[in-house]
Amino acid sequence: MASFEIPLSGLEADSSWLNVISNNLANLNTDGFKDQKVNFSDIFYQMQGTSGNGDPIQVGTGVQIGSTTSNFTNGAVTGTGIASNMGLQGNGFFVVDSSSGQSYTRNGDFTTNSAGQLITSSGQLVMGYPATNGVVSTGGALVPISVNQEGTIPGSVTTSFQTTTNLDSSAAVGATFSTPITVYDSVGTPQTLTVQYTNTGANTWTYNITLPASATGGATPTTVSSGTMTFDSSGNLTSPAGSVTGINITGLADGAAPMNLTWKLTNAAGGSSITRLDSASATSAVSQDGFGVGTLTGFTVAADGTVEGQFSNNQTKALGQVAVASFGNVQGLTQTSSGDLVPTTASGAAVIGVAGAGGNGTIEGAAVEGSNVDLSTEFANMIVAQQGYEANAKALTTFDQISQATIQLIT
Repeated sequence: MASFEIPLSGLEADSSWLNVISNNLANLNTDGFKDQKVNFSDIFYQMQGTSGNGDPIQVGTGVQIGSTTSNFTNGAVTGTGIASNMGLQGNGFFVVDSSSGQSYTRNGDFTTNSAGQLITSSGQLVMGYPATNGVVSTGGALVPISVNQEGTIPGSVTTSFQTTTNLDSSAAVGATFSTPITVYDSVGTPQTLTVQYTNTGANTWTYNITLPASATGGATPTTVSSGTMTFDSSGNLTSPAGSVTGINITGLADGAAPMNLTWKLTNAAGGSSITRLDSASATSAVSQDGFGVGTLTGFTVAADGTVEGQFSNNQTKALGQVAVASFGNVQGLTQTSSGDLVPTTASGAAVIGVAGAGGNGTIEGAAVEGSNVDLSTEFANMIVAQQGYEANAKALTTFDQISQATIQLIT
């Protein structure tokens, strides 16, 4: 009897809706989870003739689940303080890979494995573009992103240095003042230069730059540069002007290449970095453009997905860039376990790119995107689904009573 089939279809449809609501609520705290909605559609109408003016007389035969859609709006991003975590805001999905193939996810609760590779909670590798010597290449194939804690960055030889120094104008003739300066040779070894100033009177100081005996393996320090500095009546350096060049260091005990240094004597504002004023002799700042060998101490993730390694020598270097995939029809993606999504013919193939480009969203490092399930909306839907279920159940019992009454009439 069709009367029974109609409320039964309603019970089945409302039961499915309640299952979806329950699943949404169960995943209220699942990172990257997207709320789902059930869409109903009616079943084929039966034609029972026409009215006197020719209008069709039709009776529906029930309801069915027409589709389920996912709400891909952003979930709230919460900071975790864990460097490997990533929260994606806007369009796109992280690309992950395993032995079963490539899939996509919004769950950025990533960790690292024993090889230093970024992985999901289920062990899938997080894919992206490799970096060579700190330069990311987005033209090649995707590779697992590695943040190997054993990584090192080579040193860079010093070519210039600068000090911000005042020499006391009231110092007695013969008074001295010294400033140590650390520079780095071609193998990354720190070498200490000492600049000693001596007051010779009449707005004049001499300087002598030495290298300690241990640096060359000699018996005494080595003088690598010397000269005279003269100042005007306002305490500004007049000679030498601009810089001191030709500071050559050779014969280093560690086998490093010879060094050729420049001592910059002009500050960023164009004034002299060496002054002669009525204040105690002191050096307030020292800078140089080299650095030693560094080991990886940590990493951060930029908004475009670039993984920046941080090294013990205060340098940074790109280790790779996380890939982001987009699809022509996100509703066509098939959901699997652990928040993974796989493409179908309906979704179209993945378009692989990077965050912040091509319509893709941006990434917040040390954070995760939470579920976008709205608790109040789900409770309201649950009430409506419950009422629908009860109404269909009442219709079913009513049809049962009618059937019983009909049977009694026959008997």
